[in-house]
Amino acid sequence: MDLSKLTIAEARRALDAGEYSALELTNTYLDVIAKKDGEIHAYLEVWADSAREEAKAADAVIARGESKPLTGIPLAIKDNILIEGRIASAASKILENYRASYDATVVEKLKDHGAVFLGRTNMDEFALGASTENSAFGPTKNPHDTSRVPGGTSGGSAAAVAAGLALGALGSDTGGSIRQPSAFCGVVGLKPTYGAVSRFGLIAAASSLDQIGSIGKTVADARAIFDEIRGYDKNDSTSLTDASEQRTVNSKQRHSRTIGVPRTFLKEGTDPDVLERFQQTLDALKTAGYEIKDVELPNVPYSLAVYYIINPAEVSTNLARFDGIRYGLSVPADDIQSVYAKTRAQGFGPETRRRILVGTFVLSAGYADAYYRKARSVRELIRGDFVRAFDPSADGVDAIATPTSPTPAFKIGEKSSDPLAMYAADIFTVPVNLAGVPAISVPSGTVAREGKNLPVGFQIFAPHGGEEVLFSIGEDVEKSAS
Repeated sequence: MDLSKLTIAEARRALDAGEYSALELTNTYLDVIAKKDGEIHAYLEVWADSAREEAKAADAVIARGESKPLTGIPLAIKDNILIEGRIASAASKILENYRASYDATVVEKLKDHGAVFLGRTNMDEFALGASTENSAFGPTKNPHDTSRVPGGTSGGSAAAVAAGLALGALGSDTGGSIRQPSAFCGVVGLKPTYGAVSRFGLIAAASSLDQIGSIGKTVADARAIFDEIRGYDKNDSTSLTDASEQRTVNSKQRHSRTIGVPRTFLKEGTDPDVLERFQQTLDALKTAGYEIKDVELPNVPYSLAVYYIINPAEVSTNLARFDGIRYGLSVPADDIQSVYAKTRAQGFGPETRRRILVGTFVLSAGYADAYYRKARSVRELIRGDFVRAFDPSADGVDAIATPTSPTPAFKIGEKSSDPLAMYAADIFTVPVNLAGVPAISVPSGTVAREGKNLPVGFQIFAPHGGEEVLFSIGEDVEKSAS
């Protein structure tokens, strides 16, 4: 059983054919985790005993001929997604011992499918960061070069899939938090249309930006997980209600052949060899029959500034609930204000505190108009850029492509003391979250750094509900790289 090449589709075939059992598959993954994760630190907690019980239950379902696409498939779950009775700390000291009282909707759906949960993966605290160095429990390392970051904030999930420590994984994407680590680790990461997957049971960071998505070795793997977690949820007020209609729209767009490239947006700060790999992938798609054309997205260059106003504003509001009174860490003190202050000072890490402070400032009287409301206005302009670019009545494109990140994985500690440099790593991913459109990162070769071949990603955006477009083009990217 070669876990480095095993895909969900192949595991499904082998399990149903009786070539091995779900328990044998799960034990193989648990053995590899025991051997390798001490160095990589993808997991914060491994659930070996319950995983084996879930695998046995899956084997019984398979034996009855009642298996579903994810029955018996070993998955990793990001530490900000709730599983009833399990610790969900969001990699923060303030929730270090918090146990979820209910299942997230995506977890309910995976349980209904008989998936196997291997454990919870490391992340940047409260999904704030771009490297998984902001975890209160230590950084995760990139399997391709352990001196480098795996990306963030879903770095643990991406590293687990890349290192063969899970067959697939769930992550969450606030400004690229699935796509960027997937690019750094050489796997596929999908950020769905906002509202296509329920956020009920996801520990909130920035509610208008957060989206649960899937990570896999291949586009088909990421799609297999997405297909089982998508859909309307009455518990999530932002959940899309027209899922069946979207699937019809998607199927009509499946063979879309025009890709737009915002070239003026790509030039600043992107490593030359990353741009070269991006162009090689575009050339391969052109050879495969795609039309490649330049597009203008005049307001998208403002995305990073807009994102780092809206994100901290929503973070400061969402994290106000962690006060040492209702749940989580509580530090005793002589008065209530001191309890608040001491609990939050000890429970939150530096990046979380930084964003709370920035967010509180941009929402404060006298500054909300100058910063927060202006950022929201520019966000609407950015959304308009995408609407126009995808408008079929105005000769719009079917998809837009950029590199996923301007650089390959950087060294651990390289940007820790320079928040602005760290934020710049999100430049190509944050526009997607601001606009709410879906995007996918697909591996597109490697670039050399200090004797190591480091993966880079090819990012594809599609219109709202256009996941089928992403899968179709993504599979062609995979073919061009093979």
